[in-house]
Amino acid sequence: MQTYGKTDVTYAWYAGNSGVTNRSGRFIASHIGHTGLICFGAGANTLFELARYDSALPIGDQGFVVLPHLAGLGIGGIENGVITDSYGMLVVAVFHLIFSAVYAGGAMLHSFRYKEDLGEYPQGSRPNKFDFKWDDPDRLTFILGHHLLFLGLGCVQFVEWAKYHGIYDPAMGVVRKVEYNLDLSMVWNHQIDFLTINSLEDVMGGHAFLAFFLSAGAVWHIFSKPFGEYTEFKGKGLLSAEFVLSTSLAGAAFIAFVAAFWASMNTTIYPTDLYGGPLNIELNFAPYFSDTDPLFGGDVHSARSWLSNFHFYLGFFYLQGHFWHGLRAMGFDFKRVEKLFDQLESNEISLNPGKSTSVPSTSTDSAT
Repeated sequence: MQTYGKTDVTYAWYAGNSGVTNRSGRFIASHIGHTGLICFGAGANTLFELARYDSALPIGDQGFVVLPHLAGLGIGGIENGVITDSYGMLVVAVFHLIFSAVYAGGAMLHSFRYKEDLGEYPQGSRPNKFDFKWDDPDRLTFILGHHLLFLGLGCVQFVEWAKYHGIYDPAMGVVRKVEYNLDLSMVWNHQIDFLTINSLEDVMGGHAFLAFFLSAGAVWHIFSKPFGEYTEFKGKGLLSAEFVLSTSLAGAAFIAFVAAFWASMNTTIYPTDLYGGPLNIELNFAPYFSDTDPLFGGDVHSARSWLSNFHFYLGFFYLQGHFWHGLRAMGFDFKRVEKLFDQLESNEISLNPGKSTSVPSTSTDSAT
């Protein structure tokens, strides 16, 4: 965290990031704990929606968020937007709840049993291998490579799932197996107009390309180091916890905005019978997405509306966090803004010495 050169800076208990900044063991524990919370939320919400699902209506008419995603993956029986067999979804929910407990145990193990800083383990040991310092580009690129590797494996899993199990095809109203179309010209052309993709084969082709691209990047970052001397031009002096957090928030903001617009308009990956109809973009106090489907309105919204608006505003606040932490990483002290306003107020008083800053009396006492 930015300390502006001070070595005795302390943070309050609610400044959560400060507690793991220079403690790589605690940093891993917090990651595992967050994963457990996400698993618990996914499992609990799946059970919540299953308990309220009406089999007489398509999923898209009921405003659910989790069930449409599972149905889109072909989990459970699904025909024309109606769940015909919910057992598979129940299994997914229970597994998420079980794994949330496992992750919680792992987080507590790393918090209470293992060392706070992995650098305290003997040099060359496996725990020490994952110790890192925020200004060490060699170690950070090594860790980045592992992140890219798991993202690539996720893309591979999705492509293989669609190929051998199948995903929901809204045009046919059934789950079908989809072979990926690895056409590089198609992938290139859809960089800008990806919202108009209407072929599941093209979607799988894009993920197949991403699987290769991410895996290649993973190998590069795991086995390579930055070339030449680590200079100011390459980020020396800027690379810090604040800077890494800033860039992470920028990436999360970009993905959130893409997800918001894709969910609002695309009906191939977000079928109408699972998520409701496409949305309009409107402007009131701030931009937002509104339902066009007559089934929704007022306080009742489609899953598409929930997803689009949530991701849009999440992306907006992520972007503000990016600017905040990025400026701090560059050395900007936000307390200077407060001092500036205090100075402006002092100058105004000095220029208008007769101006009273006291609150006018509201007494109703009459003179005698």
